[in-house]
Amino acid sequence: MIIGVPKEIKDYEYRVSVTPDGARLLRQAGHQVVVEPSAGQGSGFSDDAYRQAGAQVAGSKAEVFQQAELIVKVKEPQLSECTLFRPGQVLFTYLHLASLPDLTKALIAANITAIAYETVEAHDHSLPMLRPMSEIAGRLAVQVGAHYLGTLQGGRGLLLAGVPGVPPGRVTVLGAGVVGTSAVRIAVGMGAQVTVVNLDLDRLRVLDDLYGGRIVTCAATESAIERAVVEADLVIGAVLVPGARAPKVVSRGLVAKMTPGSVIVDVAVDQGGCCETTRPTTHSDPIYVVDGVVHYCVTNMPGIVPHTSTRALTNATLPYVVRLASAGAEKAIRSDPGIAKGVNVMNGKITCQGVADAHGLRFTPVM
Repeated sequence: MIIGVPKEIKDYEYRVSVTPDGARLLRQAGHQVVVEPSAGQGSGFSDDAYRQAGAQVAGSKAEVFQQAELIVKVKEPQLSECTLFRPGQVLFTYLHLASLPDLTKALIAANITAIAYETVEAHDHSLPMLRPMSEIAGRLAVQVGAHYLGTLQGGRGLLLAGVPGVPPGRVTVLGAGVVGTSAVRIAVGMGAQVTVVNLDLDRLRVLDDLYGGRIVTCAATESAIERAVVEADLVIGAVLVPGARAPKVVSRGLVAKMTPGSVIVDVAVDQGGCCETTRPTTHSDPIYVVDGVVHYCVTNMPGIVPHTSTRALTNATLPYVVRLASAGAEKAIRSDPGIAKGVNVMNGKITCQGVADAHGLRFTPVM
């Protein structure tokens, strides 16, 4: 099979979907890899490194799309790229279509098979390709939030760690999945006062045991969320419903009750965000202010640490790329229910229930 590796064009996105080592492995498995010029440059991989691995460096993005049967990306295709698809191609990437109606329609019209990293399931029903980026985004969220609490960035001028005689900042993490757990780890390490709110009490027990009383855990009731958000200096939104829009657990009215200069980092923005005031931002224009509260809602946070995130991502995705290329997408989908869960669009139809529900479109099962 011919595998295409386009250069990412989303704002400040420096990750690449296949490394030279990955290209070498695919070549050894009998496949051809076509890479767009400078696709790996932002992650530290030169075109020569790909050539040495046996990949072909194409003349343009259009040439990659023309040749490839399987397009492997990092982030969702931009609308300008959708015109390059041809019917029958397979796309393998993060999609997050529940919050992207225009892209959903474009992929339906393109008549391709679009498989989303974030909804592919392992045998234990975990999300193996969402996990590494969730780990990075959760850790970055506290780092970013601490930065924007500074006065020069519009924050209230607060040091999360505090100093002797001055209490540390208060961090509220909404959700105790991979993102939330990663955020808690960094916030505790920085010395902040940390509160975690989650529906699953078993997850809260795990965190409580892990941190031995150094964090506060709260069941996700309306009153608990309100108290934790209003008292926080930094709120991390880490709520996930796989494939579907994130529930709005923080209302506009609740944001208005927060202390001016507080910060919200909504990591759930890819799925629409868990705050009513959330709207997508970019690395070139990352923040906005609502009712005095700084909002950071960048949809590709791990893109700014590509040396780490490209390796973490491709460690998880490469085995699936090999499987799709070697078996063929149709056979891989039919033989592996976990891969079938990843199919969001196929033959002009929506095959992910969460995406269909988000846009009021008809859902068609893959099998």
